[in-house]
Amino acid sequence: MWVSANPSIYNISSLSFNSHQNPFRILPHISLPCGLSQSSQTTQVYCGVRELRGRIDTIKNTQKITEAMKLVAAARVRRAQEAVINGRPFSETLVEMLYHINEQLQLEDIDVPLTNVRPIKKVALVVITGDRGLCGSFNNLVIKKAETRLSELKNLGLDYTVISVGKKGNSYFRHRDNVLVDRFIEGGSFPTVKEAQAIADDVFSLFVSEEVDKVELVYTKFMSLVKSDPVIHTLLPLSPRGVVCDVNGNCVDAMEDEFFRLTTKEGKFFVERERASVRAKMELSPLMQFEQDPVQILDAMMPLYLNSQILKALQESLASELASRMNAMSNATDNAVELKKTLSIAYNRERQAKITGELLEIVAGAEALTQLD
Repeated sequence: MWVSANPSIYNISSLSFNSHQNPFRILPHISLPCGLSQSSQTTQVYCGVRELRGRIDTIKNTQKITEAMKLVAAARVRRAQEAVINGRPFSETLVEMLYHINEQLQLEDIDVPLTNVRPIKKVALVVITGDRGLCGSFNNLVIKKAETRLSELKNLGLDYTVISVGKKGNSYFRHRDNVLVDRFIEGGSFPTVKEAQAIADDVFSLFVSEEVDKVELVYTKFMSLVKSDPVIHTLLPLSPRGVVCDVNGNCVDAMEDEFFRLTTKEGKFFVERERASVRAKMELSPLMQFEQDPVQILDAMMPLYLNSQILKALQESLASELASRMNAMSNATDNAVELKKTLSIAYNRERQAKITGELLEIVAGAEALTQLD
């Protein structure tokens, strides 16, 4: 007569093998000889030996994938970071020059369409998101920033339209029936002047035709590899804060419309933050004279200004997306390592308990045969 020292060991065979399809699923509770269910200090794992082995193999494969994605993002973010840092001096100097020239020409009777400040009735938002997921909260934060700005404009009684750039933003706004979208644009693998030119042409036509009275950029500002913030940047008209108002005289500038600068200082990153209302301007002589007609100068510089600002926003957004993906995949890899360690401990305990149970059964059977003899 065979006597089972641990009858619950036979309950393991009734488990399904669906854990191979979803290794993170906790299977229904089954009493196991290892006694993991009794411990409140460790993670409870209710699986048999074969199920645990399959889950460990799946976690190993997932770890390899996340680690590979982390390395790819780290290699690409270096190029994107260099593009951001190299492009900022030109973009910022051009903006300062245009601000100064525009102020000098305010005293003269000159009409430049892109610098005209008129009462705001409709605002265009250029929302820049990513084309892929698996990058943490990057896309969600940009969309949330845009939704907050749209709510502010709605409370002010202003109309608005959206120019969506990026597959994730396009997918989101296609399901928003109450948001008017002027155009959906899908970006490439790396921002180019041609892509920025397409967006600038659309913005230019909307503003010059007076379909919109103000254009704002909503994108993610690249601060460092571990920090990036979604910001709102006024693109048109080219004017200081507080000048652009609606028909009732209320200022419609975003409260968080700021200039963030990332420069280098002694070989290290140095972040300098200045609000648009107090930003430093180039000191040029008030006696400066223009060899060409000032209107021709501004007409030649304003398209360059639009292209440079939009290209800078695209580069900043891409660098932020890659940095966010690198951090997300790093966290996923660390979590996979920790989960694999936990499952390995549970697997070793379960296997040891199973071997111990079988030894006890053999000893009990041999003892029973001895008594029969």
